[in-house]
Amino acid sequence: MKINPVLFIASHVADHHGIGYMRALLSREGFNTSVIDLRKGKRAILRNIQQSEPRLIGFSFIFQSNFRQFTELISYLRGEGVICHFTAGGHYASLKYEELFTKVPMLDSIVRFEGEYTILELAKCIYSGSDWKKTDGLVYMNAGKLVVNTPRKAEKDLDKFPVFIRPRLKKMTSNIKFATILAGRGCSHNCSFCNTSEYYRQMAGPTKRNRRPEMVVDEMFDLYNNRQCSVFMFDDDDFPVTSGDNNSWILQFCDSLRNKRLIRKVIWKINCRPDEIDEKNFRLMKEHGLFHVFIGIEDGTEEGLRKLNKKTSVEQNIKNINILKELGIGFDFGFMLFQPETTFDSLNKNLIFLQNICGDGYTPLTFLKLLPLYETRVEKELLKEGRLKAGNYGNDYSFLEKSLDDYYSFVMSCLHDCLTGNNGFVNVAQCAINNLEVHSHFFETTSASKKFNKTIHAIISDFNMFIICTLQDLAGVFKSGQYRSETGMLQFYRMIIKTNHEYYRNLVLTKMIEFSVVSSD
Repeated sequence: MKINPVLFIASHVADHHGIGYMRALLSREGFNTSVIDLRKGKRAILRNIQQSEPRLIGFSFIFQSNFRQFTELISYLRGEGVICHFTAGGHYASLKYEELFTKVPMLDSIVRFEGEYTILELAKCIYSGSDWKKTDGLVYMNAGKLVVNTPRKAEKDLDKFPVFIRPRLKKMTSNIKFATILAGRGCSHNCSFCNTSEYYRQMAGPTKRNRRPEMVVDEMFDLYNNRQCSVFMFDDDDFPVTSGDNNSWILQFCDSLRNKRLIRKVIWKINCRPDEIDEKNFRLMKEHGLFHVFIGIEDGTEEGLRKLNKKTSVEQNIKNINILKELGIGFDFGFMLFQPETTFDSLNKNLIFLQNICGDGYTPLTFLKLLPLYETRVEKELLKEGRLKAGNYGNDYSFLEKSLDDYYSFVMSCLHDCLTGNNGFVNVAQCAINNLEVHSHFFETTSASKKFNKTIHAIISDFNMFIICTLQDLAGVFKSGQYRSETGMLQFYRMIIKTNHEYYRNLVLTKMIEFSVVSSD
């Protein structure tokens, strides 16, 4: 049995920075921490608990989508005689704690908001036998009544935390290791579909905090030297990029990379808004290792951008996307083709926008449905209109036209694997692009690699255009009501989508196998 064990249970353990930082702080204070993936299953988790005998287990309730798995697991563990302290944390637990206690009464407490100091104090109380109920940042039930302790103030200096504990690094092409990393926490924007701003408002802390750039580079330097990591994926909701002349963080970050002699030794990917892209800053960033950007575009119409409170324009987005293309920086993107106010007219306008940015095959086409997250403006508006379909595992809604509901159901049934599957075209194509990008930074560019790069983008272009044209054709079929009488037509579309998806996905996989053989010679 380990001394003072604390166990965390979460989904997608590899990229869980919150648990990683809590573990680091606990470990520094003498606790033995471990984390197990929710997907391991109930019996494997129970065996782990029986072996380590923790007095404290933390469950990571970040997303409603994992609600059923967590509740079933907690019920199972209690039924199997696990009596230690169960606490929960994460965005969902922090904002919907009353609802969580109602549905999961087997919990002993909930850690609200950022949990490093709260979980540390809770663990100390439990292992010393002192009263844990006085801990700031906790919520718990006492004699059937909910007790909400004073929220704990957010740590303004993120570099006070020890470097988070990370699992074994994964590898990309040519056995090059990559790691996820944070430059800061929070987001200063207030998009109508996102609950991050509400999270920080209720926490009464700053909406955006950045680490010192030299400390971020020190962490990269350590991972490069001691764990042979060369690729860094920044997980920030919004990387500290400010367009124009107010770019002091980026300047210091790039200076630190140069001072540590990491130029051309490491490359990095970031997440940002399209309106934060400008030619000067991103040219500088590329010279210092930036190779890929995830951008939250979300909509391709002026009206849609206003409703989402994106505070940008279609023209500006296209202009800045073209800057990335001109600089040779890769990108992928978020796009909500289906929203509460979507009509067939707005759908077609968005498809034209997607054709504009994806028709050349620079990046694979992708999209999703806007789902009304808890405590967002979208959720409140749908509730007011009587359109919100609330459920234990997430909210939903119907569109304003029944034919659009039918269109969405049909399209997503045909494209689900393509858009979201690990072996779907979007994931396979993006992996191929990332591998080619990484290879081009660390190995000599040859005529063969140029040819493979051109071929991959041509395949992506062909498939993107096939999907866009098919979606446009189907929009006409559903808008006219023709789909109700000609079901054979829908089966034909389903068949050609499946056939083309398999063909183009396998074509990318084949080309990448060929490339791996050629590049290893």
